[in-house]
Amino acid sequence: MSESASEEEAVPEAGAEHAPVTAYDPAAPAPLNVPRTPTGNAEVDAGLERLADTDHLATDGHLEVYEDVHRGLRDALTALDARPGPPAPAGRPAAAPR
Repeated sequence: MSESASEEEAVPEAGAEHAPVTAYDPAAPAPLNVPRTPTGNAEVDAGLERLADTDHLATDGHLEVYEDVHRGLRDALTALDARPGPPAPAGRPAAAPR
């Protein structure tokens, strides 16, 4: 194929209408309507409720909410490790003499 033939193909037809090039306009935020069932743990439930904020944000605003919720859940799990629990067993009980 010659260069002139390929140039001719790239030239739009006279009078052809083209859609104007506009800036990217994303759709408005819409709720995902994902059910959030309470867990009974106040810290976890607060994180679940925080996720509802994404329903009103554009996609580029979700990251901040997700990071905030992740941080809260991580803190809640860390707190579980820090709480004193029942004393650990001292070891295996001695066998009864026979």
